Amino acid sequence: MTLRGQNIYLRALEPEDLEFIYTIENDESVWEVSHTQTPYSRFLIRQYLENAHQDIYEAKQLRLAICKSKTAETIGLIDLFDFDPQNSRAGIGILIHQVQDRHKGVGAEALQLLMDYAFTHLQLHQLYANIAEDNQPSLQLFTKFGFRKIGVKKQWNKIGSQFKDEVLFQIINDK
Repeated sequence: MTLRGQNIYLRALEPEDLEFIYTIENDESVWEVSHTQTPYSRFLIRQYLENAHQDIYEAKQLRLAICKSKTAETIGLIDLFDFDPQNSRAGIGILIHQVQDRHKGVGAEALQLLMDYAFTHLQLHQLYANIAEDNQPSLQLFTKFGFRKIGVKKQWNKIGSQFKDEVLFQIINDK
């Protein structure tokens, strides 16, 4: 199966993911990463999940749950966003929610699975990621997978009262 790795698998969102997504979307500690500024209601998330079945060509995004293979526990989300079939590219983002699940190779495995899917099944030419300059784990992860820094967006995001730079990474599928 394309979206199944050794320790995790990626799956489409289900109505049962409501509480998990509600928790993530309302966790202010990750708002900086997700560019969220206001809380989401269960009603809005339920509506989103009702439309999550849309094809990536229709919705211009694909959000998948990251689940542990042994327990089926959902531990994160990985997205393709700003899908542009004309130019054969998309943005990619990942979030492992709980700190205890980070730094265990889960993000790397999820990223590899989605990159393979994007390049093989969607036949994308390139992927890009926007990463805060101080998000060292993400900078290292994307660099490890061959993404190259192609620019810095100066003072791009306002976090609290400070502006932070955002680094733009890109990988081109030369196959």
